[in-house]
Amino acid sequence: MSKNKYYNIITYGCQMNEHDSERLAGMLEEMGYQHTEEYKNADIILLNTCIIRENAELKVYGKLGELKRYKRENPDLIIGIGGCMMQQDAPVDEVYKKYRHVDLIFGTHNIHHLPDLIRKIEETRDRVVEVWDEEEGLIPDLPSQRESEYSAWISIIQGCDNFCTYCIVPYVRGRERSRPIASIVNEAERLAEDGVKEITLLGQNVNSFGNDLDKDITFPKLLEELNKVEKLKRIRFMTSHPRDFSDALLDKIKNLNKVANHIHLPVQSGSNKVLKEMNRGYTREYYIERVKNIQEEIPGASVSTDFIVGFPGESEEDFQKTIDLVKELKFDMAYTFIYSPRSGTPAARRDDQIDDDVKKERLNRLMELQNKISYDKNQKLIGTTQEILVTGPSNNDPEVYEGRTSTNKICFIDMREDLVGEIVKIKVESAKSWTLEGKIIEE
Repeated sequence: MSKNKYYNIITYGCQMNEHDSERLAGMLEEMGYQHTEEYKNADIILLNTCIIRENAELKVYGKLGELKRYKRENPDLIIGIGGCMMQQDAPVDEVYKKYRHVDLIFGTHNIHHLPDLIRKIEETRDRVVEVWDEEEGLIPDLPSQRESEYSAWISIIQGCDNFCTYCIVPYVRGRERSRPIASIVNEAERLAEDGVKEITLLGQNVNSFGNDLDKDITFPKLLEELNKVEKLKRIRFMTSHPRDFSDALLDKIKNLNKVANHIHLPVQSGSNKVLKEMNRGYTREYYIERVKNIQEEIPGASVSTDFIVGFPGESEEDFQKTIDLVKELKFDMAYTFIYSPRSGTPAARRDDQIDDDVKKERLNRLMELQNKISYDKNQKLIGTTQEILVTGPSNNDPEVYEGRTSTNKICFIDMREDLVGEIVKIKVESAKSWTLEGKIIEE
């Protein structure tokens, strides 16, 4: 393999996809490829796709169209597409028939075969389609090319068993498979030795970790073991399913010094009728009790959530219950999405879909309310002392450095290159809805 081969990976979707892209990059680096930001310089361009929302699909097709000219300019360029979108027959057929310049189509279950697939294309110059319908156990440990020197993702459980009626994930990621606890701890130890200070544990439902393993292996037990990793400073995780958020987990977040005081707990709706039709497995009252329990047990902890607006059959009364829930619980942050029908899910087959204009109007109301709550909560932090992990220069202003608090709030500070990768104390001097600004407290 020539040392002058270059790759570019375009990632859509969630943190699981971001982590998969790091692993794709790791395999390419081992093959001798180097990263480039310029499509025109690339010998391989991979798209790692998402199918959760229609908008993500449209962006993928648009990007494939854009890449066609690079293939004309460089016929040897390999263009590949993988990820969740390619686990569905219709997108695979469309890409194969309409985008003849795409050389490789692969799925979520066989990303570890990427080197073999690329070698096959290099040797034969034939188009290759390899999408496994089912997983064959866990994806093996793979090399990873991290974007950050100090933060890293660790996948602890693959797949999902919940089958929410709006969600395609169980069909494209498969059923739940937990990694052995020793494998996770060993990976965390290797990362810590490599300079990583903060890890984020990933899973569609991290609380289900261990359900398919020995009865004594649980997510709280995993946190306890990871807290012992000497050079590690912070442990984050996402995503938690409210139904499975246990008292034992709350106790570990409260008492383990390295576990961050931030809990992402997607509620999706404040209406019991909608929650039941979504197959979420909990009620509004249960969710409120869980969040209030967190707020009482861990004062100062932040709670973020997800909302889906315009689920089929959602009435104005249902939506108002969501608004009332937000007013009562006052989340630090909320990720809000318009419901997007996904082919193959029960909700997509319903005949009571909500008009797009109604969805957008409701989304705007919800966002306006949450923005104000986030602003008000951050204003109360002015004058307080916070600990942040300094991650490097801001993307928007290289003269300013940024970091994150334990509660997952972005904070901008005076430029101090020597502090990158360190956890430092700062005094908050100003705040907006999503960010803080402060000065370092000199020890």
